[in-house]
Amino acid sequence: MPIPINIENLLSGKSVENDRIEYKEGWNPPAIYRSICAFANDFSNIGGGYIVVGVQAKEGIPVRPIKGISKHIIDSIQQQMIGLNNLIRPVYHAKLEIEELDGKIVIVLWIPGGSNRPYEVPKDITAKKKEYHYYIRKYASSVKAGKQEREELISLANQVPFDDRANTDASLNDISFTLLKDHLRITKSRLQDWSETHSKSDILAQMELLSGPPEQLFPRNIAIMMFAEKPEKFFPYTRVEIVFFPKGTNDPEFKEISPISGPVPFMIKETLSLL
Repeated sequence: MPIPINIENLLSGKSVENDRIEYKEGWNPPAIYRSICAFANDFSNIGGGYIVVGVQAKEGIPVRPIKGISKHIIDSIQQQMIGLNNLIRPVYHAKLEIEELDGKIVIVLWIPGGSNRPYEVPKDITAKKKEYHYYIRKYASSVKAGKQEREELISLANQVPFDDRANTDASLNDISFTLLKDHLRITKSRLQDWSETHSKSDILAQMELLSGPPEQLFPRNIAIMMFAEKPEKFFPYTRVEIVFFPKGTNDPEFKEISPISGPVPFMIKETLSLL
């Protein structure tokens, strides 16, 4: 399954903050799995992150043209990851995509914040003796969590950010496939082509926008805010209100603009246009 972002946009830093991307020149399981654990724990609720294998970086900036990795080891890496994923506690599977860039092959791992956090992983996942630790992201590094940070991580198990919560009052029918596809087109997502042959629920699931068991899936709040034609049905005060004071705020004369409501991208576009 393709990652929901264009690889060029990912490397340029236009779509994702640099501290959410980690570059690895080669396949190094101990370091890579410490970072997978840190991104999955999503200590700061920034949405996880990405690891790009086959790209050298200097001061966090990818060096072009990239070095890439040999296509002959791709299969062995994927096979190895199946076993290594089971060593994360609880089990976590990063999403993997093979990309071609500068005529070379790279592996892109997408690691959204996990729903079963906190996660811990061996310091050296390939060692015979496994020494487990919790890892978190600090700026652009994956570091072992301290005592206080471990306690906070454990408390996060019962705390889910509002935008990641399932909305049990909504259904897939409340999500506009047209708005969803338009978003994929504007962001130049690899999922744009994928959406032509897959269902709305497939796309939403790949974007981590659904929650619940397979027999009863609910859209998350962020999906409703972004892709429902009338999100105000679920969030009554999701709107932009503008008041215009021609002679300054101390003057009683003012003009009130009709509230702007609708999906978040629409509200932003209309508000900026009006301003």
